[in-house]
Amino acid sequence: MAAPMLRCFSRGRRSGPPSLSGFLPLELRRAHSGAQGILAAQKARGLFKDFFPERGTKVELPELFDRGSAGYTPQTIYCGFDPTEDSLHVGHLLALQGLFHFQRAGHNVIALVGGATARLGDPSGRTKEREALDAGRVRANARALHRGLESLAANHQQLFADGRAWGSFTVLDNSAWYQQQHLVDFLAAVGGHFRMGTLLSRLSVQTRLKSAEGMSLAEFFYQVLQAYDFYHLFQHYRCRVQLGGSDQLGNIMSGYEFIHKLTGEDVFGITVPLITSTTGAKLGKSAGNAVWLNRDRTSPFELYQFFVRQQDDSVERCTQALYHSSIDALEVMSDQELKELFKEAAFSELVLDPGTSVLDTCRKANAIPDGPRGYRMITEGGVSINHRPVTNPESVLVVGQHILKNGLSLLKIATSSPLPVCCNCYSAE
Repeated sequence: MAAPMLRCFSRGRRSGPPSLSGFLPLELRRAHSGAQGILAAQKARGLFKDFFPERGTKVELPELFDRGSAGYTPQTIYCGFDPTEDSLHVGHLLALQGLFHFQRAGHNVIALVGGATARLGDPSGRTKEREALDAGRVRANARALHRGLESLAANHQQLFADGRAWGSFTVLDNSAWYQQQHLVDFLAAVGGHFRMGTLLSRLSVQTRLKSAEGMSLAEFFYQVLQAYDFYHLFQHYRCRVQLGGSDQLGNIMSGYEFIHKLTGEDVFGITVPLITSTTGAKLGKSAGNAVWLNRDRTSPFELYQFFVRQQDDSVERCTQALYHSSIDALEVMSDQELKELFKEAAFSELVLDPGTSVLDTCRKANAIPDGPRGYRMITEGGVSINHRPVTNPESVLVVGQHILKNGLSLLKIATSSPLPVCCNCYSAE
């Protein structure tokens, strides 16, 4: 069964896609915006995995987020994203969700693009060294990640806004402060505050040192730079919480120890679980199984299908249109979504004169063969428009029935080896 698509536009009738904010009920947006008990709530949901340090600090982590505590002020939380590629991927989703939960609870969040640290490569969770990236590629990737993070933040604002005061969402790049550093000056100022025994004890370091490939000095130094990032954000943005994947705990601990030595202040780390495949492998570019968040690399429909394969049925849209014969779903889809959903179909544009019949349309779209055979395909029930069978070749296309509100007509042809066809059709009226 083929699913050729006839893309029809009637002049004066075309409408744009609906507002994204209409997709989520106000009650759902409010349910995800509560500020009370955010740590306990997200720990119970499984979004937050570990807190560090849990005890022994002058002000413990839950107190920072307790609106009822004396001297309560909104906190600043950051999470880092290294631009080893030009798109974020599914492996980053939980960390992003953590940032968004804090933002909705009224706290300020920072997404830190690692324009400098990406040149070294984070050894955490890796069995071998990352492929070296030249400075130009890292800068280009960093710009792309910056745009992607801002786009995600804008979509989040549009989907979940509920009238309450949110914290800010800021995107920074750590190359901004490392570009001003001289190597010897940096080592003299920072290096003395790190103990080799402590750095060597980190699980990520131990694992790599025991491997056949070993560990480079550049990779070993990564945790020092991540610790300094935390210190810089603490000094300039009063950031006291770092969020990261569970494989980042060692690096977060290094940041805590560095800041505490220099300032005597306590900072904290929160980890989120790693998203893994069904075999337990970490999802990501390095593992070769990345599912990208940029739609030009992974379409929204393909992203959803990834979660379907993971037995996650919490997402809908395109699948309703394709597999469940949903006219409503077709009518709210944008041009880009339609092309992604039916990307195997060839697109063309047709001008439909008044009185254009089903037979004329099918032939103009090259969806059926010329002559009696194509005619019979319609009369024998081999053609449907918008999930409705059409058996009269001479019936005229009707706006609202054969052409939907957004100008779409979905033409399905039953053949043994069909060629999908997608057409933009304009009325000649």
